[in-house]
Amino acid sequence: MNVKSASIDFAKALNAEQYAAVTAPRGPALVLAGAGSGKTRTLTYRVAWLRAQGFRAWEILLLTFTNKAAREMVERVKDLTGEEKAVDWGGTFHSIGARFLRTNGQSVGLAPSYTIMDQEDAEKLFKEVAEGMNKAFFRDKEHPKPKLLQEWLSFSRNTCRDIEDVVKERRGENWADVATALTGFAEAYRQRKLQAQVVDYDDLQSLWLEALQKDSAALNKAQQRFKHILVDEYQDTNAIQSRIIDLLAHEHQIMAVGDDAQCIYTWRGAEFDNILHFPDRHPGTKIFHILSNYRSTQPILDFANDVLSAQAQAGSGYDKKLKAVRRGSLRPKVVPCSDGVGQARFVINRIVGLLDEGHSLDDIAILYRAHYQALDLQLELTRNGVPFSITSGIRFFEQAHIRDMVAQLRIIANPDDEPAFARVCQLLPKIGPKTATRLGERIGEVFLEQVRKAQQANDSTQRRGQILDLFAAPEPRVAEPCTPPIHPIAVYKDPKVLERVPDAGREAWLDFAETMAEAMEAYFHNPDKPGRAVQVLAEGWYGTYLRSAYDKADNRREDLDAFILFAQKYSDISELLAELVLLSSEAGEKGLEDPRGKLRLSTIHQAKGLEFPVVFLINAADGALPLQRALDEGDVDEERRLFYVAVTRAEDELYICHPLMQMQRGGGIFRMHRSRFIEEIGENRFESAKPRFTIR
Repeated sequence: MNVKSASIDFAKALNAEQYAAVTAPRGPALVLAGAGSGKTRTLTYRVAWLRAQGFRAWEILLLTFTNKAAREMVERVKDLTGEEKAVDWGGTFHSIGARFLRTNGQSVGLAPSYTIMDQEDAEKLFKEVAEGMNKAFFRDKEHPKPKLLQEWLSFSRNTCRDIEDVVKERRGENWADVATALTGFAEAYRQRKLQAQVVDYDDLQSLWLEALQKDSAALNKAQQRFKHILVDEYQDTNAIQSRIIDLLAHEHQIMAVGDDAQCIYTWRGAEFDNILHFPDRHPGTKIFHILSNYRSTQPILDFANDVLSAQAQAGSGYDKKLKAVRRGSLRPKVVPCSDGVGQARFVINRIVGLLDEGHSLDDIAILYRAHYQALDLQLELTRNGVPFSITSGIRFFEQAHIRDMVAQLRIIANPDDEPAFARVCQLLPKIGPKTATRLGERIGEVFLEQVRKAQQANDSTQRRGQILDLFAAPEPRVAEPCTPPIHPIAVYKDPKVLERVPDAGREAWLDFAETMAEAMEAYFHNPDKPGRAVQVLAEGWYGTYLRSAYDKADNRREDLDAFILFAQKYSDISELLAELVLLSSEAGEKGLEDPRGKLRLSTIHQAKGLEFPVVFLINAADGALPLQRALDEGDVDEERRLFYVAVTRAEDELYICHPLMQMQRGGGIFRMHRSRFIEEIGENRFESAKPRFTIR
C-alpha cells in the first residue's frame, strides 16, 4: 500500500459523482464523463485509489490516445501518490504495444531489437515495394499515389476491414483493380518489413493484437498481470483497440471513461458502437454518470442538454443532463446574418465590445465546421488589423491544395513567374526541380521563336498590303480582326516542349497543358471575372490530381469551391492575387506579440478539449453544420455531436451565427436556413437576435 495514497481524503477531494466512480469495486465500469466534468481528475484519482488499496504499479494498465495526455496523467498520479512510478504501464496504445512486442514479438516474427520507422521511411519503403511489383502502376494518372494507398491500408488495418471494402467506400466499384493491387502491395510490404525487422506505426497495434491471438502464454501472462485496465477517451477507440482491450480484460476488469456525445472521429476509424454497446460486451457493467460541469454556466448547459436529448431521441447516445457548478445568467444568442461577410462583421463588432468590457482576444474563440467556412472572417479580421491564430496552424490560403491553385493563377497572370511554375510542374509525375527548370527554359525558347515567326508574318502581310494599296480603288478598307496575342501557355503542347517531358509524365502534362490553356482563354475573354479561370482550373487536371493524391478529396474540393466563390468577388486577377498575399502574410503574423492577445480560430475538431470564456460558432446553417454531404447521406448524428462539442467549449458567453444567403458559383444567391440542430433546441434556451444585413 502506498502511504501517501492512503492518506488522501478522497471523499473531500472529489464530488459525489467522481467519488463513486473512483472507488468503484473491481469489475466492468463505464464512466460517462460529460464535457468539463473533470474526467482526467477522475482517472488519476482512480489510480491513486487503487494504489491505496494495495494494487501494485505493474498491475494497473492506463491507456490514452496522445503522448500529451499520457504525460499529464502520469505526472498527476506521481504528484498524488508521491511515487516516481505509481503506474508502470501507462501510455498510448502505440507505446504500450511497442513495449509488449519487445518481449513478446517472437510469435509474429519480431526480434527484441526491431526498429520503428518514421512516417517518411515507411512511405519510402512502401513505394519501393509497390514499384518493384508493378512499375507501371503509378504511371497511370487515375491511380492513387503511394501515400494515399498507404492511408487506405492504414485505415483498413485500424478498422479491421478488408482492403477491398475500404477502396470501394472511398472510390466505388470501378476501382476493383486498385483494391487487388493494394492487397498484393500490402502483403509484400509486410514481408519486407519482417525481413528487415522494422515496423511502422500501425504495426505497433496490429502486431500487438496478432501476438495476443497467437501466443496464449503471453496473453495469459498479460491477463494475470493487469488487475485493472483503465481506458481514457473510450469513445474514440477503433476496432483494433477494442479487440486488444477485450482480450486483455478477460475478467472484465476494465473501467472505460469517455463521453459518447463527443465521439467525432469516426472518419478516422473511431467506432461509436464501442462505447454504445460496451455493456453488451462486458456483462454486469456498472454505469457512472459524472455530470457536474466546472466549465460552463447553466444557460449554456441547458442549451447543450437539449442537444443531448435530441441525440438520445435519435437513438445514438446515452441520456444525460449536465449541471453547472459555476453561476451565470447569459443565455446563448442565435444571430442571423445576411451572408458570410455580414457574419464576419457582426463577429468583429461584438469582439470590439468584448474588449471594451475587459476581455482580451485570448479569451475568445471562433469555431466552424470546416476551414473554408472561415474565409470571409479571415479576410475581414485582416482588413481590420485583428491578430488571430488558427488552432490547426494552417490558414485557408496556406493549405497545400489552395497554394497549388494560387500558383496556377499566378502563371496565368504572369507566365514568367518561375517559382509558381516550378511548384505546379512538380505536382506532375516524374518532374522534379531540374526537369521543371529545363521545361521553363524550353517554353521560353519556343515562345520567343513563335513570336518572331508571327512578327515576320505580320511584316510580310503588311508589305503585301502596301503594294496592293497602290492598285486598289480609293475607298475605305475594313480592318482585319486582331489575332489573339501568343501566350507562353499556348506553347505547352508544342513538340519541342514535349521533348523535355519524361515519357511517364507526358499524359499528365498534356492534361495540365489543356486545362491551363482553357483557363487562360477564360481569363482573356473575361478579364473582369477571375472566378471563371479558377473554376476551369478546379474542374480540370487538378481535380484528377486531388483524387489521386489525397484521401477524402471531397473535403479539399469543398475548399476549391469556396475559393471559386471568393474569386467571384473580384474584377481583376491582380487585385485577387494581391489580396491573397495580404491574407497569407499580414493576418496574425506568427511570432509577433500583441498586447491584446490573439483571437483563436479553429475547426470544431481541433477545439475538442479546449475551453474559452467567449465562443462564436459561425455558419450554423444546414449545408454547413450539418455539412451538405451528411444531409445527402442521411447521417447527421456525428454532425450533431460536433455541434454539441462546439457549444460546450464556451464558459460564459456563446454566440451562434448563421448566414441567410450564400453566393452561388457563376453568380446568383440562394437562401440558407439555420441549422436543424438549433431547431431541436427549446426556444427558451436562447435569445434570438434580429437579422443583420450588410450594405456593400
